[in-house]
Amino acid sequence: MNRYENLAHVLSERIEQGLYPAGVRLPSVRILSSEHGVSVSTVQQAYRVLEEKHLVEARPKSGYFVTSARPQAALPSGCRPAQRPVEITQWDQVLELITQPERPGFVQLGRGSPDVSAPTLKPLNRAMTRASQHQNLLALKYDSIYGTLELREQIARLMIDSGSHMDASNIMITTGCHEALSIAIRSVCEVGDIVAVDSPSFHGAMQALKGYGMKALEIPTDAVTGISIEALELALEQWPIKAIQLTPNCNNPLGYNMPDERKKALLRLAQRYDIAIIEDDVYGELSYQYPRPATITSFDEDGRVLLCSSFSKTLAPGLRIGWIAPGRYHNRALHMKFISTGATATLPQIALTDFIKQGHYLQHMRRMRNQYQRNLCTMTDWVNKYFPCGVRVSRPQGGFLLWIELDERLDAQRLNRMVEEHKVQFAIGSIFSASGKYRNCLRINYAQPLTEIYEKAIQQIGQSIHELMACQ
Repeated sequence: MNRYENLAHVLSERIEQGLYPAGVRLPSVRILSSEHGVSVSTVQQAYRVLEEKHLVEARPKSGYFVTSARPQAALPSGCRPAQRPVEITQWDQVLELITQPERPGFVQLGRGSPDVSAPTLKPLNRAMTRASQHQNLLALKYDSIYGTLELREQIARLMIDSGSHMDASNIMITTGCHEALSIAIRSVCEVGDIVAVDSPSFHGAMQALKGYGMKALEIPTDAVTGISIEALELALEQWPIKAIQLTPNCNNPLGYNMPDERKKALLRLAQRYDIAIIEDDVYGELSYQYPRPATITSFDEDGRVLLCSSFSKTLAPGLRIGWIAPGRYHNRALHMKFISTGATATLPQIALTDFIKQGHYLQHMRRMRNQYQRNLCTMTDWVNKYFPCGVRVSRPQGGFLLWIELDERLDAQRLNRMVEEHKVQFAIGSIFSASGKYRNCLRINYAQPLTEIYEKAIQQIGQSIHELMACQ
């Protein structure tokens, strides 16, 4: 972290903790320069970062002030899932979302895709070109089923920030995080098994359970602290649960970072009942806080956590490069990898290794974390402006996904049909439940540069909500 980023982080924490209340004048540039032993330009850069995050505002000839507190919508309350294992549904709705083609003038807010237009991705395109031109036939051949060694070494280094220390030999490259999750599920479960999931939960992982003939037991999840340890313990006492699958960092779709103490408590519970944890960390690198939150894997001492991730959310989904660190289930996971896709494509692995080694990955991550955090402020402001009073909105701590809970009488699928007529689409909440709950919820992507067309899309959704409410 650069000096100005470190100072910006310190000041933002003081603002969030209330040490600098809304409207108060912040210390001058010269005072902060002296207090922290940094240059005047470093302080000015730090203040620019805070301005971009809408935390401070500059007033001519007066200095910097904490921005006025914006009214915040209540957090999503969620709903109480069925306290029994269920067959997973909603495939038709998921299929409808993922098969929508790119259409001119259509605002797609439903998919979990990052912004791939950032200039910091240009070195990746050049790395792809170099790999295809200078690797002779190497990029066209099978590599090891584990993936290229150099890329696995780079991933192992990147994982240090999450508190996870492992050798490259513990990592397998996969075709995206989706394959990593599928391998993890098949490594620890069989047809008919029960898997506990956070609720709401990533629809892709649940559809994998459905495809493998397994059942899901939805565990109530808090919008700030994550999966309920207490409810999970009750479920473990009642049902023969084989594994726990969850996204503890920058959760999809709620956006929370699960506190470390609760991660440790979850791990202790898994140890007591001797079950596996399948940890999806695909958004973890996009946490707005620094250092990024620890993985559950970082606290694991007996190898029961299977850690899954990819570069699909941090860089570009088209790379199709993910990975799994399967812990004690290594041999089983290797077999599952072999019978699913075998070796992963070599060319993007070579290019990605080059991109990371040259320092471009970390530069890109700094840019995107700042962009997504700024976009979150803008998107939340638009939702507060155009949606009816009383909507509940998540407060993501990372990533680029916003979860919104409407009046319980409203049907998000019907709302989606209405806004599709105006070339807008979002993800309906029911696909994030094994049993089709959260029908009054929706998930919105705020990754792209938020131009006027996106504001109009949110305005259209808000207007359609008002129309639906008038019909109730």
